[in-house]
Amino acid sequence: MSIRKFHRLSACVLAAYILLHLVNHLMAIAGAHAHIAFMEATRPLYRHAVVEPVLLACVLFQCGSGIWMVLRGWKKRCGFVAWLQAGSGIYLALFLLFHVGAVLFGRAALKLDTNFYYAAAGFVLMPYELLFAPYYFFAVYALFTHLGCAAYWQAEAHSPMVRRLAIGVPAGVGLVVALLINLALAGMLHPLDIPAKYLTIYR
Repeated sequence: MSIRKFHRLSACVLAAYILLHLVNHLMAIAGAHAHIAFMEATRPLYRHAVVEPVLLACVLFQCGSGIWMVLRGWKKRCGFVAWLQAGSGIYLALFLLFHVGAVLFGRAALKLDTNFYYAAAGFVLMPYELLFAPYYFFAVYALFTHLGCAAYWQAEAHSPMVRRLAIGVPAGVGLVVALLINLALAGMLHPLDIPAKYLTIYR
């Protein structure tokens, strides 16, 4: 089996977790308490002693194989969608490495519960919010755009309109989801009372 096929297989495994993770973040529309309640209910699944190492291995492989494929095909790549797929993939790979690393660091070194407040703390203090707001926004948008690019190539035999919808609909959904998650993390949907132990990370 080629690296590209393993990349797709790994993507399917990660997609199941990422979908759950995005739903978790969208629960924050109802407030931090809803986000944390959903997280506590689902954590036993993805932090299981068998499941979590598999997910971490998939993250490393997905990032490594994705960057390798982009670099290998750099000179052969042409067309807007091809470059959009490469760009969104590179951003996602870097985001996953930093994001997963930050979560593991928070758990192991800082001894913190890496819940809603761990992410939200970076959204409420200057100048960190200038970094975290676009950092999260473009990660969610890149995810949906990358999936849209994959759908675009799968619809290659269909009409131009179908192919445009295949990439345009996911990208549009990504914009909405990214905006909602950012607004929730920034405390613009509900007032936030972030515990001091999370704020001290940035002070």
